[in-house]
Amino acid sequence: MIATSNHKKLKMKRCLTFLSIFTGACITISCKKQNPQPPAAASTQTVRFVLYTNEDFSNDDDTVSFALTIRNNTGTINSRTIFDSTLATRRFKDIPGPSNKLIVEKTVPNDGSVLTVGFIYTDRFGVGSHFDTVSTNEKLKVFEYPFR
Repeated sequence: MIATSNHKKLKMKRCLTFLSIFTGACITISCKKQNPQPPAAASTQTVRFVLYTNEDFSNDDDTVSFALTIRNNTGTINSRTIFDSTLATRRFKDIPGPSNKLIVEKTVPNDGSVLTVGFIYTDRFGVGSHFDTVSTNEKLKVFEYPFR
């Protein structure tokens, strides 16, 4: 009977040892800290709109309104405006000269499409525009428009 009791105690010790090792292994595996990967920086493109005039409009009190625009996938069914901003209406004589250029900078996501950027203006003669493209590998596009 003593042998059976010792045998049961030995079995119980082995079982407890196995459970302790198993529990420790589970805790060790489940508590490993993962090294999170930092999110990939989104690729962007920056357009710097530069507006000024070389003309002498100092006596012209008529007004003009300018809008800045950025479109992607121009000429395709997927084309969409990703930036559109109208500047305050101003008198021709208040359009800045080369030494006081009006500069607006806009950063947009680079989705791999060619961008079309432009100035659209409305004045007493109607509507006019000036456009250019930004290739997918250009990180900064300086788009100058010397208004005439």
